[in-house]
Amino acid sequence: MTLEQKRLNRRNFLRGSAVIAGAVASAPMINPLGVLAATQARVQAGVGEGGYGPLEPVADHRDGGERLALPSGFEYRSLGLAGSTMADGNLTPIAHDGMAAFALPNGSIRLIRNHEDRNPPGAGTAGGPAATRYDQLAGGGTTTLDVDPTTRELVNDFLSLNGTTVNCAGGPTPWGSWLTCEETTVGPPAWPEPHGYVFEVPTSANGTVPATPLNAMGRFVHEAVAVDPRTGFIYETEDDGNQSGFYRFLPAVDGNLQAGGRLQMLAVRGRTNYDTTTGQRPGRPLPVEWVDVEDPDPAAFTPHAVFLQGYEKGGANFARLEGCWYGDGSIFLNSTSGGDAGLGQVWEYRPRGRSGGQLILVYESPSAEVLDSPDNICVSPSGGLVLCEDGSGDQYVRGLTQRGQIFDLGLNLANTFEWAGATFSPDGETMFVNIQGATSGPNPPVAGAQGMTVAIWGPWGEGAL
Repeated sequence: MTLEQKRLNRRNFLRGSAVIAGAVASAPMINPLGVLAATQARVQAGVGEGGYGPLEPVADHRDGGERLALPSGFEYRSLGLAGSTMADGNLTPIAHDGMAAFALPNGSIRLIRNHEDRNPPGAGTAGGPAATRYDQLAGGGTTTLDVDPTTRELVNDFLSLNGTTVNCAGGPTPWGSWLTCEETTVGPPAWPEPHGYVFEVPTSANGTVPATPLNAMGRFVHEAVAVDPRTGFIYETEDDGNQSGFYRFLPAVDGNLQAGGRLQMLAVRGRTNYDTTTGQRPGRPLPVEWVDVEDPDPAAFTPHAVFLQGYEKGGANFARLEGCWYGDGSIFLNSTSGGDAGLGQVWEYRPRGRSGGQLILVYESPSAEVLDSPDNICVSPSGGLVLCEDGSGDQYVRGLTQRGQIFDLGLNLANTFEWAGATFSPDGETMFVNIQGATSGPNPPVAGAQGMTVAIWGPWGEGAL
C-alpha cells in the first residue's frame, strides 16, 4: 500500500468516524491466546476485518529475548533502555513516556521522548548541564534518539531537555518541534520552581536546550497536546480525575509560543457544566463552544485553579484526559477512566472555524478484556487508531478499525508496566512505542523495571493500521 493510499484511507475513516461506536453491540469473538493469557471473549476484529490475527511471542532483534507478543509476520527491536549510557555521556533517564517521530535531512528517524520521572526533589534521573535546567532539583526531561530507518538500530542519543519533572505526554508541531508536558503542579517550598507547564524542544536541536516554560498555555496537570496545522491552534488535555478539562491555546503569533496567546476550555453549547464521564451515547454529535480562561498561570495557585475558571463559565468535565493526536481535521483524545464501566472512552473533536465544532464519543470500553484504561493515542497512516493501555494486569497495545472494531496489536511480556508514546515513522513503515518502566527509584533501574523504546515493523497493509 502506498503512502497516498494510506492517506486516502485515513480521510475515509475520519469522514465516517461518527459511527465508530464501541463495537459493544457486535457479537463477541473468542481469541485464544494459549499460554499468553486465559481464553477470553472479546469484541475483536479478526484477520480480514482490520485485525492482524492472534498474538504469539516474538524474539527481540536486539538480543533474542521474548519481550513482546505480536501478530504473525511482525518483528521488533528494543533500544534506548533506561540506565544505558547515551552518546553525550549521560545515562538514559527512567520512565519512558510520550514520544513523536520526525524525519532528518540525512534520512534518519529522529525520536523525541519524554521521561515521566517522579522522584522527589534532587533525586531525579535526567542529568545534563545545570545551565539549561528550569529547576535545579527536577530530574525529568526529554531525550532525543536517531534511528536507522532500515536496521531500526540506534545511531545517536542525547539529553535534549532537563530541569523539568513528570514529563508525561506532549505532541509534535507542524513547525518542527516537540511540546513536552508536566503532569504535576508541584512547586515551592519543596521545589525551587513551580511546575505544571508545557516546554518546547526543537527537532533540529543536537544537544540540551534551555528549558523555558510556556506560561500562557496554562499551569495544570498537563498530559498531551495536539496541533491543528490548518489553524495553528494547540489542543491540551488535563489528567486530574473527574476535574479534567479539554483546552485549546490560540497563539498570538503562529509558531511562536513564547509570544503568548489565549487559553480556552471546551464547553458543550446549551449544556452548562456538561459531564462527559458517564451516560454517553456513541456517535451522537455534541455542539461545542469555547470559554476563555482569564488567568492561565495564576499567582494565587491551587491545583484546580485553571480548571475552575473554565468550569465556572460552563466548561465540560472529563474523567482523566490523557493522550490526544491530530488526524486530518480532527483531534482524537482518550478519557482513561471515562465511561459507564470506568475503563475508558475515545473522543473526537471536529473543529468548525474559530468558535465551535462537534464533540463525538467514538468508542467506549465495555470491559477490561476489550480495552483497559487507554492512555496515549496516535492515528496510523491508514487512519486506524493505536491505543496504549495503562490498566491493571496484562498490558496491551490495541488497534481500533475504521468500522469501530477493536483488536490486539501487542502484549507486553517483559513486565506489567504501561505502554506509552506510540508514533509512526515518517514513511509509515515502523511504529515506535515505549514500555514505560519504573517512574521512580534509582538509575539504572532494578531488574525487570527497565523502560525501553521498541521499533515494530511488519505487514501493516494487511490490517487497519
